[in-house]
Amino acid sequence: MPNNTRKILSPILLPFSLIYGLIIYIRNRFYDYGIFKSTSFNVPIISIGNITVGGTGKTPHVEYLANLLKSEFRVATLSRGYKRKSKGFILADNQSTAQEIGDEPRQIKQKFPDIEVAVDSKRVRGIQKLIANDNDLDIVLLDDAFQHRKVQTNLSILLVDYNRPIDKDFMLPLGDLREQAFEKKRASIIIITKAPKDIKPIERRVLFNELHPYPFQDVYFTTLDYGEIAPVFNETNVININHEKPTILLVTGIANPMPLEQHIKENLSIKIEKLKFPDHHHFKKSDLRKIESRFNAIPSSNKIIITSEKDAMRLHKFTNIAENLKNSFFYIPIKVRFLNNKTDNFNQQIIDYVRNNKKHSFLYPK
Repeated sequence: MPNNTRKILSPILLPFSLIYGLIIYIRNRFYDYGIFKSTSFNVPIISIGNITVGGTGKTPHVEYLANLLKSEFRVATLSRGYKRKSKGFILADNQSTAQEIGDEPRQIKQKFPDIEVAVDSKRVRGIQKLIANDNDLDIVLLDDAFQHRKVQTNLSILLVDYNRPIDKDFMLPLGDLREQAFEKKRASIIIITKAPKDIKPIERRVLFNELHPYPFQDVYFTTLDYGEIAPVFNETNVININHEKPTILLVTGIANPMPLEQHIKENLSIKIEKLKFPDHHHFKKSDLRKIESRFNAIPSSNKIIITSEKDAMRLHKFTNIAENLKNSFFYIPIKVRFLNNKTDNFNQQIIDYVRNNKKHSFLYPK
């Protein structure tokens, strides 16, 4: 909901926010006092999640952790598979589609085919099945699970969007908070995501102080790095746009396409037309026809289509697609980078946690 609409409706939305906040507060206290039970496992679990709705960069951070750990440990990721068309537990393979497992798990499986990628709306059951499937499993990365307290995690990573500080937000539906900002106390690590690459030390200090982290919490800053433009359909297709800048049709179905749009303007072309779909949108043939119509209506002969990496995962299902559209469709991959020379600190903290908590941790020196 746009902020100006929320401001107009605030007298109506505020009571609902207070009621929702009270329900979430009572639920969390029930878990704190042991009235609601959490299940623990003998395999270390790292939870990656957020307090706000919308994109905070969970998927690239899960990918960062998977890439960090996969060479030394047997890694699995588990998510609910948001907006997938299937139900129950599914262990992904290289042929799994976004419709079967969700766009984010498919993206992770495509990048890391040798790790276990699973989806299950019931996380406890999902972890049990992962362990049963691989008795030598060393670590489970639990995606989008900060609120999922049925699983007991010893290391929880909370992501906070640089552009949406949690201390200045309200509970749903008046604001974007899933739970009260003070529930950040459950996090072992807080990462302020999507920070500017040139963020100044004084600004980092201001954000740190406004966050009010607890003494036991480590705080890091990350930024998004965009990779080289890549084809969505034709893997052998290459493009060079360093000379004459093309007109770009930007097609997105993600929560916040603004960072991608800004990257395109700064690095590829300022001539942009936009076609926006809802977050996690499952593209249909009619959507493809709409994209084709908008693309063909662009008068320039020097034109391409760019979409996000997640959207590319959902578009892969189309095989019967016009050749000119197929050859003009590209996406831009993203990854996270730690700022302030803190990469080694974060990496070692994560590796030490897994080494010290895996089933055969006695093999590793403390």
